[in-house]
Amino acid sequence: MRSYLDFEKPVAELEAKIEELRALQAGGDAVAIGEEINRIEGKAEQALKELYGGLTPWQKTQVARHPQRPHCLDYVSRLIADFVPLAGDRTFGEDAAIVGGFGRFRGESVSVIGHEKGSDTDSRLKHNFGMARPEGYRKAARLMHMADHFEIPVVALIDTAGAYPGIGAEERGQAEAIARSTEACLGIGVPNVAAVIGEGGSGGAIAVATANRVIMLEHAIYSVISPEGAASILWRDTAKAQEAAAHMKITAQDLLRFGVVDTIVPEPTGGAHRDPAAAIAATGEAIAAALAELQGLDSATIVRLRREKFMAIGRAMG
Repeated sequence: MRSYLDFEKPVAELEAKIEELRALQAGGDAVAIGEEINRIEGKAEQALKELYGGLTPWQKTQVARHPQRPHCLDYVSRLIADFVPLAGDRTFGEDAAIVGGFGRFRGESVSVIGHEKGSDTDSRLKHNFGMARPEGYRKAARLMHMADHFEIPVVALIDTAGAYPGIGAEERGQAEAIARSTEACLGIGVPNVAAVIGEGGSGGAIAVATANRVIMLEHAIYSVISPEGAASILWRDTAKAQEAAAHMKITAQDLLRFGVVDTIVPEPTGGAHRDPAAAIAATGEAIAAALAELQGLDSATIVRLRREKFMAIGRAMG
């Protein structure tokens, strides 16, 4: 059953009407309602295009968080063949918030690291809503070093509200683990590509997104803090999250202009959750194009270009 966001109410009403008419048509209670269904379908499609053609940053935040949006494991199942997940950080334990392993992307070996939010209550609890603890970032760094050793490119799928802020995570060195994972991203001599597929929140995202190429879905968000967190700090009022989002430049369009991301992946009309297969396929094309750009470069050049990319962002925005 499709879940609608608050701003999608006009579309929800039209699509509900379409379902009613289809039920009448199937039940034989109406004779010539095919034309009416087609007319309302056209109206609903147009309304959806208009809505998604002018989303505010806060509305994009809602779309990025949509519960039916495809998550990391959905991308892995469709894009990665022969995927073998690996677990544990070899220091403390396993963290299911970050999924990692090796497989084949279009016939070539890759290491995949991604945040998994889960798709129902049980899986969300298992994956801690995609909010990783230190062991998750240490696992990510371990897999990156392993990929570097075997000269295998790294693909990261970013979808997290941020690193887990619990006491246990802080006691086990959350900040240090994020820093080590970011350092691993910067230091590996193999190409790495990051795709922001939903939320890219704070250090929890940058820990695995410091890549040669950063691609971002059209309605994803990427920021140093959530709009609610910014509103809490600036105004001590999370109700001002919508206002915070409007000023934070968290959308793909803003970040492309600033040079923070390299490519925007178009989403199906109505967002990735309306047609997950199409969104995943488009993301696969963008990942393939990014890897192709880096093919044939030696490790020293890959490291240098990656570092220059991020240093340039700092200079441009300073």
